[in-house]
Amino acid sequence: MAEGKGIPVRTSALRFAVLGPLRVRSGETDLPTGSPQQRALLAALLLRGGSTATAQELVDAIWGETPPQQAVAALRTYASRLRKALGTRADVLVSELGGYALRRREDDELDSDRLAELAARAEAAAGAGDLTRALELYGAALDLWDGETLAGVPGPDADLHRARFSEQRVVLLEARLGVALQAGLHTESVSELTALTTTYPLREKLRELLMLALYRSGRQAEALAVYADARRVLIDELGVEPRAELSELQQRILSADATLDQPADVPQGAPALVRPAQLPAAVPDFTGRAAFVRDLGRELAASGGGVMAVSAVAGIGGVGKTTLAVQVAHAAREHFPDGQLYVDLQGAGASPSEPEAVLGAFLRALGVADSAIPDGVAERSGLFRSLLDGRRVLTLLDNARDAAQVRPLLPGTPGCAALVTSRIRMVDLAGAHLVDLDVMSPEEALTLFTRIVGHERVGAERDAAMDVVGACGFLPLAIRIAAARLAARRTWTVSALARKLSDERRRLDELQAGDQAVAATFELGYGQLEAEQARAFRLLGLAEGPDISVAAAASLLDRDLHTTEDLLESLVDTSLLESAAPGRYRFHDLVRLFARACAERDEQPPAEREAALARLLDFYLATSAKVFALKRPGGRLVENLETTYQPAAEFDSDEQAQDWLFAEAGGLLSAAQSVTTSQRVRSAADLLLVARGLAESGAYSRQFVVACEAVLEVARRRDDPHAQGRAHFALTLAHSLAGRFELADEHAQHAMLLGVAAEDPVVRTQAPTERGIIAIYRGNFQAAETYHTESLTAFREEGNRAGEASALSNLSRVLGSLGRPDAAVEAARKALSIYRGLGSELRLANGHYALGMALGKRGSHREALRELSLALGIFENHRQPLWVGMTLLRQAEALLETGGAAEAAMKAEDALTQLRDIGGDWRRALVLTVLGRALDSTNHPDRARACWEHALKLFEETSSAEAEEVRNLLSATSV
Repeated sequence: MAEGKGIPVRTSALRFAVLGPLRVRSGETDLPTGSPQQRALLAALLLRGGSTATAQELVDAIWGETPPQQAVAALRTYASRLRKALGTRADVLVSELGGYALRRREDDELDSDRLAELAARAEAAAGAGDLTRALELYGAALDLWDGETLAGVPGPDADLHRARFSEQRVVLLEARLGVALQAGLHTESVSELTALTTTYPLREKLRELLMLALYRSGRQAEALAVYADARRVLIDELGVEPRAELSELQQRILSADATLDQPADVPQGAPALVRPAQLPAAVPDFTGRAAFVRDLGRELAASGGGVMAVSAVAGIGGVGKTTLAVQVAHAAREHFPDGQLYVDLQGAGASPSEPEAVLGAFLRALGVADSAIPDGVAERSGLFRSLLDGRRVLTLLDNARDAAQVRPLLPGTPGCAALVTSRIRMVDLAGAHLVDLDVMSPEEALTLFTRIVGHERVGAERDAAMDVVGACGFLPLAIRIAAARLAARRTWTVSALARKLSDERRRLDELQAGDQAVAATFELGYGQLEAEQARAFRLLGLAEGPDISVAAAASLLDRDLHTTEDLLESLVDTSLLESAAPGRYRFHDLVRLFARACAERDEQPPAEREAALARLLDFYLATSAKVFALKRPGGRLVENLETTYQPAAEFDSDEQAQDWLFAEAGGLLSAAQSVTTSQRVRSAADLLLVARGLAESGAYSRQFVVACEAVLEVARRRDDPHAQGRAHFALTLAHSLAGRFELADEHAQHAMLLGVAAEDPVVRTQAPTERGIIAIYRGNFQAAETYHTESLTAFREEGNRAGEASALSNLSRVLGSLGRPDAAVEAARKALSIYRGLGSELRLANGHYALGMALGKRGSHREALRELSLALGIFENHRQPLWVGMTLLRQAEALLETGGAAEAAMKAEDALTQLRDIGGDWRRALVLTVLGRALDSTNHPDRARACWEHALKLFEETSSAEAEEVRNLLSATSV
């Protein structure tokens, strides 16, 4: 305390830092620490923990065996100057017993003390199994370092502390990475471990962790190569064999020990749990089913007593299954203050949700970063259970396929609960409280079917019988009708009936006998609808896709958003429609079939059905074109689309626009795929071109190709060369992005011919560009130069600046590969200049990427890295995983040329992670080739060979010219 006019004044606490340059701060002010020897005195006193050091001890600490003649006098001078520097806190440095001590106040801080505290807490958290917390604490400890410990401080004492803290840092890194592997973060850890084993080649623990990370990432050959590299280095440098633990791990990898694939069920470095609130809105006027709500609510609340509650509500859509479950979940929310999760598992559809994908969505909702989400159902499930351990979270798993789909999604810990709805009775779901809601379990349904049809016929075709009752939705009335029809026809087999019911267009017709019909049960509800509700019900049934948004439905119905939402909500109230999520709606399978039948029967005039689907496609095209224009301004594609008349959705940001594209992907692609008329086939083809971002993301690559092929077939049938050309061009893009270059080139050739025949300015100019890009990928640079030169001329003639910049970027790459680097750089700079003028950040990334590659070809690798860094940031902001991966690859190539092999290996590892599910085998092989070069340069020759062998296999499978380069690399390193 200091005195000011008799009033005590609290002086500022001091913050000392030794884990980097020696620093002292008072509040926000840096205090001077003086000359190197003065800093050495301060460091020596700081790291003695307040104990007194004699003058001789300090002389030895600062100067060692050769002190100056007036060393003690110099100490007194340094001490005096330190007191002046400390100002009002000069009393912290005390003189006693012929020496000095630094007595810190309780609120003073020293970063090395904080380091010790964090390390101890991290170790304790890891020992207790709280790996999420352990990772956070280890990370916080390692973040305390700000460069070399006591940087610039001279003397033997400082040297000893530098060595001590350096060792401690590596030990902490090993501990953190060990915890990360326990948490399943093996893929994410490979890059860092690769760099660390290069920096510390003799540390066997790091080699052990790298082997395990690679093995769990499916890279067994590389894991074994790490052992070979380690053994060679240890023998060469120290003359010793690897320690037993490392040798044992090698043997376990050789024998594919199954226990190596089992990281502990622990948190994976996620941040603090987010509290999700994903429950769909409850029906405001929910009535009845009081016993169900009471019983299920009691079962869920019982989880507070130490038992995980699993309640399974079985029922067909349209009879209140989801409505009941949501109501129960809302009623029980107070018992689950840590959040509520919801997912539609689409178990009744043709493509049920995969548990791995659902777990990924749950982990994101709980705050786990994408980079921290592991691969595989088992690992994601383990992380999910660990995140919920000790918390109270309710999980609503709606419309499940079967118990196998649900099991990985269960919390598994006391305090949490799961509420499951399904069209089957989950008798094999352990610990479940089962409630039937107007439908039978599969066994009960099969028993009913068997009693009517006969044991002999059903026993001979049990699987087919299950298909029949499944098609009936386990609805007792439907099962009785199907069984009665079969029983009355002795010549029919169960399989024949199953095939009849598999035809969705005739299923409702098949499910009728005499005066009984499944459709009649839905007809009762339909007949009670008002005219506007009935029209909405009919037309909504025409739309494909897993669900539909309010905006899309508004276009389909030709009504405003408010009216549409009221209509949809009123249909939810009647149980003829389900609320999949706020603002999104869906039909149950059988109800959708009924709605379509009503549309064909009642929608007058019949042309209104086609008009409704045209409006929906129009909405998707208009909005997708808007998204495309926002992301890629300056191009001519949007100017050459079919005219749209529906208003596009409104967006507050580019990010919101991109979110829309992915949210609508299922309905959008289904709308294009289901087109059947010549009037709409051109719009469908255009939709695919402006929605190409779905293919680029990798998330919808397969569905995108299926939709393209469907549109192409209709265009051929309708003899429309314009639509055919655009469908071929869309397929060119999709196959090229997936690395299927031969197939992409075939479609590009068709697109070029059709573009000329149809006088389509889009395909006529862009198809040659794509052929040129494919030629680059296939190593045919002479042909690529011809294509891109022609494209450049065509784009300039039509004044298409975006096209001109794209052609220049591509031409730059060709020129660089043809040995004309200066011309390549000039072309790339021109492209970048045009992109800047267009104002598109995403296009600007393309320009930086092209310039970075050109500069690399010229040998200006540091400049190249600067451009590639700019490109990478933009690609990451725009969620372009393919181009993030490719840019990381180019950075790795440039780093290899500048001597940064260790960092190049890290970049290549990151590129492999990005391109794990997209880009195709050819791009992955490119990365493996560069990774091998980086590893070879950092003294990991065996692992390098493993990478090259893998790359060679991929190149040979794709008949790529790069295979020869890899063979040469392998030959050069052969023993």
